[in-house]
Order: sequence, then structure tokens, then C-alpha cells
Amino acid sequence: MGAINISNVGKVYPNGTRALEDVNIEINDGEFVVLVGPSGCGKTTLLNCIAGLLDLTDGQIWIEDDNVTWKEPKDRHIGMVFQSYALYPSMTVEKNLSFGLRMMGTAKDLINEKIKKAANLLQINELLKRKPSQLSGGQRQRVAIGRALVRDAKVFLFDEPLSNLDAKLRAELRYEIKKLHRDLSNTMIYVTHDQIEAMTLADRISVMKDGLIQQLDTPKQIYNKPANLFVAGFIGSPSMNFLKAKFDKSNQNIIVGKKQIDISKYENINNLMNDQEVVFGIRPENINIEKNENSIQCKVELVEPMGADTLVWTSVEGNPISIRLEGSSNFNLNDEISISFDINKSSIFDSKSEERI
Repeated sequence: MGAINISNVGKVYPNGTRALEDVNIEINDGEFVVLVGPSGCGKTTLLNCIAGLLDLTDGQIWIEDDNVTWKEPKDRHIGMVFQSYALYPSMTVEKNLSFGLRMMGTAKDLINEKIKKAANLLQINELLKRKPSQLSGGQRQRVAIGRALVRDAKVFLFDEPLSNLDAKLRAELRYEIKKLHRDLSNTMIYVTHDQIEAMTLADRISVMKDGLIQQLDTPKQIYNKPANLFVAGFIGSPSMNFLKAKFDKSNQNIIVGKKQIDISKYENINNLMNDQEVVFGIRPENINIEKNENSIQCKVELVEPMGADTLVWTSVEGNPISIRLEGSSNFNLNDEISISFDINKSSIFDSKSEERI
């Protein structure tokens, strides 16, 4: 059994809202798993169920060989970091870090040792005598993480810990959390709606929607081979381009309006049926601006310089298309361009089921 086993977990709130539906995840010892999805998808509910802050309606949760389904949060060997920091304003950083240990009757020497270790890891030694009001948002979040660290928890749970910070601080603390996981090797579960956080932090990502897991896999696999249209559209910025099409088996083409695209190199082409209605998906970086026998003529409709990259927008048969190019690329409005698709890196979904083919 993995470090955490979430088995057939369901959660229905008293008002009848079903927040989780038959969730199954096995998390390995020392793994960093990120729960990601839009607001209301159930990711925070699942984290609170693991923490013991919410009771399950169905299923069980195991941490190592311990069935913690009905145990109190304090008995689950977890450390939790909240979005709101949840620091005591009247206490110094040192007192905030030691509060839980003091309540447990931990020896003073051991408390001091744990605080010193956490403060060194998080580089907050100079903050120990300050109060939360004297700290920046990033410093407060470091203290909140430190408070979880001193518990020597088996599992660390993070509930959108960076959402209150500006972009620069988020990037800095992402790096700190990644480094912390490397140094500690503890199991970590991290909730976010930010796909960049998910992609950069996770060993595996669980993409959620309407209380259901849509896909659980490595960031690379989820990005390159999304299980369905929802995952494909949710992961990636800008998101995957989509073209509604019909498959022509005789020519191994898909037909988009009046345009034909050769998909003979698609890995699962044999799973497609003639005249099947599909959605063709392609990432912006997998579109080339070049003229060849399979290219499509179109016009530049918008150019977005983004520093290292430039996004060029066009459309094919009324479907908007974004193309990611080098920052030095130079295109102007209404320029005529020829585009072609890297079929080996494309995704094709059934229009009805929305599942990847």
C-alpha cells in the first residue's frame, strides 16, 4: 500500500450537493501529488477529507497502514498549510512555530531543536522574534509552512498556499516548496487552481472536475496526451487549439470545413471510424509556419509579443488558432501565412464522448 490510499471516497454535503464521486488515488511514499481543477471541482473538499476536517460519506482513507477514515486531524500524522496562513497575531514567529508542540507537552529542548531545523530550512531565522503583522505575505507563508514542518508529519497538505501572493513571490515560493520536498522527501499533497504550479511542482497531477478525477498522471503525460477534452483545454497556457472535424478513412484525412488535414501519422488512427465526428487538438508550439503540400493558407489576425515567445493568432474555417513562436519572430496584422501541424504531437477526441482516441 502506498503512503496514502484514497479508496472509493464520496462526499455529499447536508444540502445534497455531491462534492466527490468515487475518488480513488494511491499516493506513493515521498510523492508530490497536485490536485488541480476549476473552482468547485472538489479538490479542496478532498484535501479536507484527507486532513480529517470533513467526514466522508463513502469510502476510506489510509495513511501508511493506518485507517484514518474516522480519526481526528491530530491523530493523522499530517501537517497542513492553509491559504490564509492562520497565524496567531499576538504571538511571535517562534511562538507560532512552537504552539502545537507545546500543547502536546513536547520537551523544551526538542521544541528548540525542531524550530531551529525548520527556520534553517525556510531561511526565517531572523524573523523568529517578530509578529505576523511585521512580516510580508511571503514571510508569513514561510512561517505557516514551518509550523507544519515542526510536527514531523508523515504527510504535508497544502491548500492553495500561494494564491494570496503576487506573481514574483509565487514563483519564489514555488521554488522553495520544490526544494523543500527534495530535501525532506515527505509525501506532499498540494491543491491549486493554477496549472503552472501544478506542472512545475508535481510528480503526478490529478485533474478534477465536478468531484471526479479526469486524469491522474505525470505532468508530461497530461500535457502531451490529455485523456479528454476537458483536461486538454484546462492544462496549458495558452490552451490547446481545437478544430471540429470529420474523419475521412479513405484518404486518412480529417475534414475541417473545406480544408483537409493529413493525419496518417497519428498514433491511434486505426481506432478512428469513417465519417466519425472528432475534435482535432494541437498545442500552439506544435504548429509550424511553413509552406508545404499539407499546409493551410491563412491570415495573421493578432500578434502578442510575450518576451521570450510571440503568440500569433489566426483562424482556420472560423476556428481560432494560436501559434507559439520565438520572441524574435516578426509578423504583422493581415500577413499571409502557411501553417502545418505536427501530427505526432496532436490529440484527437471523439466529439460525443470527448474522450481521447
